[in-house]
Amino acid sequence: MEDEGEPIEADPTALWGNPRLGLDPRLKIEASINLADAIVVIARLNHAQPACHRFRRDEVYWLDLCLTPRRPNALGRYTDHWGTARFAQLGSLLAFPPQQALELRSPGGRHASLICALRADSVERWFPPDFAWTDRRLEATLNIACEVLVQLMTRLNHELRNPGEGHRELCSVIVQQIAIELGRYLGAASEPDERGGLAAWRLRLIEARLSDPEQAHPSVQDLAAICRLSQRQFARAFRASRGCSPADYLAQVRIESAKRRLYTAEPLARIAASLGFATQSSFCAAFHKATGVTPGQFRKRLGTG
Repeated sequence: MEDEGEPIEADPTALWGNPRLGLDPRLKIEASINLADAIVVIARLNHAQPACHRFRRDEVYWLDLCLTPRRPNALGRYTDHWGTARFAQLGSLLAFPPQQALELRSPGGRHASLICALRADSVERWFPPDFAWTDRRLEATLNIACEVLVQLMTRLNHELRNPGEGHRELCSVIVQQIAIELGRYLGAASEPDERGGLAAWRLRLIEARLSDPEQAHPSVQDLAAICRLSQRQFARAFRASRGCSPADYLAQVRIESAKRRLYTAEPLARIAASLGFATQSSFCAAFHKATGVTPGQFRKRLGTG
């Protein structure tokens, strides 16, 4: 992608015509910028009903940070690699790789995202020499559980919404950091049986425990016990499988759960307690760090968005 000068604000349709990006013209673009290595947009879309569609981009990594809660039944499948019955839950941060076809299922409803379409070579230059697209790496793209990447995308979202001096230069630096961290993250994701990673049955136990609404939010110690491993063994194996620490993964899961519950009128203190936060203030601080806004501000945006 070539740098095309000033941020595109007045005419977002210029982005739709870019074959590398291929934005859906139904999107309402709130902010955007066209950089040397990426096109970045904040966009909203309202799906009137559940939908299923195909997705493929050939020249970019498509990063999507969901700014509203990702619906529990938002699913994706790599059509050239997985059977027709195998779908994975989509996380709050995605990174669809180039030249890989997906089938995506949406339950419908309002959706807001920060989309960063990164030029492929800006990411792949940071891959290890023996990098190949394994099943585990493909699966990892559908739920990027990396706190550093989430923080960088959140910072990029803030800068697009609140541009200041050096806006363009700062966005370029953040995008470069995102490219490096994504290359590292995908390079570190290994198959369950490589480098001591977790077996598939253990990963399924973890996801089942995290999705159980009847139980309190688990700790790393709880998950290690479920997998019948010591905390040290579990942490090492989890990082090998997921490309991040169990603590980072749990933090992201907690924030996503909080986002969904902020759609309701449930008191903040009750949300904080059920998610394992010691106090409401510690919950608010963690939420602000992860999203750039407080729970109250997030709830207000949901009401006006």
